[in-house]
Parts: sequence; structure tokens; C-alpha cells
Amino acid sequence: MATAVPLVLVTACSGGNAGSGGTSGLSSALSAPAGPIPSTPAPGSQTLSETGSTLLAQLMGTWAAAYHRQYPNVTITTAGTSSGTGISKASAGAVSIGASDAYLSSGDLVQNPDLLNIPLAVSAQQVNYYLPGLPTRVHLKLDGSVLSQMYEGTITSWDDPAIRRLNPGVPLPSTPVVPLHRSGKSGDTFLFTSYLSTHSSDWNGKIGYGTTVAWPAVAASVPPAGSNKDMVSECRDTVGCVAYVGISYLNLANSRGLGYAQLANTLGQYELPAGPAISAAVASFVSSTPANETISMVDGPANGGYPIVNYEYAIVSVRQRSAAVARDIKAFLHWIITTGNSAQYLEGVQFQPLPASVVLLCDAQIAKIS
Repeated sequence: MATAVPLVLVTACSGGNAGSGGTSGLSSALSAPAGPIPSTPAPGSQTLSETGSTLLAQLMGTWAAAYHRQYPNVTITTAGTSSGTGISKASAGAVSIGASDAYLSSGDLVQNPDLLNIPLAVSAQQVNYYLPGLPTRVHLKLDGSVLSQMYEGTITSWDDPAIRRLNPGVPLPSTPVVPLHRSGKSGDTFLFTSYLSTHSSDWNGKIGYGTTVAWPAVAASVPPAGSNKDMVSECRDTVGCVAYVGISYLNLANSRGLGYAQLANTLGQYELPAGPAISAAVASFVSSTPANETISMVDGPANGGYPIVNYEYAIVSVRQRSAAVARDIKAFLHWIITTGNSAQYLEGVQFQPLPASVVLLCDAQIAKIS
């Protein structure tokens, strides 16, 4: 017989350590009516489908394979498409689970009140560049103001005075800046443009942020990339590129000879996208994460925090076609946020585990699926 996990006990199952506590969201989760979470799938053969975020795609594939090894009766197909596709497919009922780097917008929630966005792990975004003459040990310091000017076309070369001021003593070349961006509705675009908007009032006023934006002419003149992997490849093929890429592609970017930046946070500190800096940033948002877990964690207040961090979301409808499908989705998502948040799964893609109290909020949402 299948077992179930009482909602009030799930914190003990968490592999998370990025923070603790939680106030209004946690209280709402504890008071919300919810049934038990199944810890195993339903008997019988079942196939679930997932599509969406290319940032999450590698890890989702690993999770799906590991879950199938543990429960051979459940097969989970995965596809790295885009966050926008993940949201739209989940909205249409075309997949069991959509995956997105961006939380559901207020418009999404109004149009699709049955959708949930459930954090699965903590991620981040790196800023890459290809300057072959630069020593590999050097990580250029960049901030949102300089990056916004690079994407607007007002900073056109890598030895611009604004970049030199941030990097004294670094032998910057006169190589032209070539800004790259993603095509379609991209969660990575949402994260990057959110960062630019927090550091540049000019960018925020003219361009703003979103999964799609009206890119300035200099950026729009370069063909957009369809995925994070494509961004790495196009950057490697373009001397002078600057590109925003999900952290799960850091190893690939390193292997292709790309550099990655130290980014300025809101305190003016320059941080690399390393585990402690990512976890510090997330910890500063735990207490303000609401019950529906819709929250931006870009440019948080943490000392030593990396400025572009996010939850990777599962986009799921509360209404499924059968009780068996609902149970299997719930069991798989619970497995991800507990067993799947262990180091053996996360380290290879540079992700961090969910904070323990966020796991509780996640299970409160998972329990609504029926």
C-alpha cells in the first residue's frame, strides 16, 4: 500500500539549508487545508510529461531518470524548450508539468486561476563574455548600469572608460561589444532584464523587464539564441560577446573558454555565482516568500549575496484528468523537493537546495493538486 507524508512533517525531509524561518507565507501554509502528500506513485503504468526552462532541463532529465529507476512504472518525458512554452503548455493542459525560471505573472494568474507555481530548487544566472586575450583567472567586474549600456549600444568596446573604472589594472582590449539575447518568451530574459532594471532607471523606463522585451537596435541586430546552450555556442563563436546564461551551463561555458563576471549586488559588492553567495541571497528572501511562492529574488539585500538568483518553478494545474495522474504528479514533485534536492543531483548543475521552510510552502501547494 502506498504511504503518504503528513504536511506538517515535510520540513524534516528537506535537503535544503539555504535559510530558515518564514513568516506570513509559512503561517498561511500551516493554516491552509490540505490532505497528505503521497510519497509513492499510484500502482500501474503512468507517463507524465514536462517541458519548459532550458536552465532546468539538464536537472529535470536527471530527476526523471532517477525517479523512473526508483519507480519503474512511472515514465516522465522531458523537453528543454523555454519558460514561456512551459507556462503555455501547462496552461493548455498539454503537459503534466511546465518548467519556468520566471514565476507566473499577475496576468497569468488571472487568466489561469487553477495554475500553481511551485519552486523545485534554487538557481542563478551568470553573465558570460568571450575575450580570448584575457587571462582565464580574471573575472571582470560588471554591474547593471554598465551592462544596460552595453545592451543599449552606448558602451561599444570592452576598453570603455566605464568598464575600465570597474576593472583597474586589467588589460581590457578594444574589441567591439556584441550583446546576445534569447528568442521567444524566456525566463532567463526575465531574470537578466530584471537585474538591469534595478540598476538602471534609464533601462527601466525605456525597456523594462519581462520574458520578452523590445531590445534596443544594437542587441536586436544579432540573431537571438533559442536556448542557454545556443547562447554558449553563439558567444563562443563571437569574439567580444556578452551573454546571459543559466548557471547550469557554467561548466559548458568554462569548457568553451568563456569568461564569467563578478556582478555587483545592491550593496555594491562584486560576487561570483558560487554556492555561498547564491544561498546568502536566497536566505534574505525566505521570510518574505508568500504562500503562492511568487517572488523576485533579483538584487536582494544580503551581504555577500549574488544578485541574480531565482527559484526554478514547476507550473502545474490543480485540476488533473484523473486521481491517479494527480497522485503521481504530487508524488514526483514531493520527491524532487526532498530527495531530489540532495547534493548528488544539484551539484552538477550548480543549483542550491530549497530552504527548509520553503519546502513546507511547496508541499502546501502540491497538496492542492487533484
